[in-house]
Amino acid sequence: MSRRVLVLAHTGREESLKAAWEACAQLHDSGIVPVMQESELRDMERFFGQLTQPVEILHDHVQLPDVELVMVLGGDGTILRAAELVREVDVPLLGVNLGHVGFLAESERADLAQTVEWIARRDYTVEERMTIDVQVWVRGQKIWHTWALNEAAIEKGNRERMIEVVTEVDERPLTSFGCDGVVVATPTGSTAYAFSAGGPVVWPEVEALVILPISAHALFANPLVVSPRSPLAVQVLTPTGAPAALGSGARLAAGFPPAAPLHIHRSPPP
Repeated sequence: MSRRVLVLAHTGREESLKAAWEACAQLHDSGIVPVMQESELRDMERFFGQLTQPVEILHDHVQLPDVELVMVLGGDGTILRAAELVREVDVPLLGVNLGHVGFLAESERADLAQTVEWIARRDYTVEERMTIDVQVWVRGQKIWHTWALNEAAIEKGNRERMIEVVTEVDERPLTSFGCDGVVVATPTGSTAYAFSAGGPVVWPEVEALVILPISAHALFANPLVVSPRSPLAVQVLTPTGAPAALGSGARLAAGFPPAAPLHIHRSPPP
């Protein structure tokens, strides 16, 4: 049975498409069938011409469960979008960093050929990453439900006004304060928004979640590291009347209602 590797690229960057063109050729030379999304394949061929080697198209020639691995060419944002794509299937991601930081990538652009060789030899290990389940409830009704590999964040929707929030751990109120927002991050997300806001870097194997106030107007609103078994909640209070926005992974909930509790807990599937 043929081995297949899905190659995902950042189509907005010529360098990423060039790396995809090279990766497809190298995978084919290693006896592996390269697979791409049709739109990315067309963009790649528009820049660099048609490959002499065949490339299968995802959903036309092959389905995600038939893919052995996903090679992601880009930065952390591209890897997060790839995680969205493979969420429902048991297919690992391997990131090749073409971005500025690349905390989530395991390889660099200069090591592309070596990376393909590792894939061909199956010389890699699969590491599971914690994800979180994110829900918003209003008057006992669940109005929004999603998941995130990296973080969920409540932020002020108006530049001029802080929001007032109360945080809960294990269904017990912890503290309230005015702030620009609150980030709840997984170990994966601890190197992203939470890190930029002054939070700790949590090693991927550590079983923990981070609650991090953003620009809190309070003396004792410090980052908090809690067990992933503890249910968490963040609620925007109404006294200031300031609007808030909710972001989770690459998704945004428009018109986040005031006084609606945001519930976060560890998601069962990684």
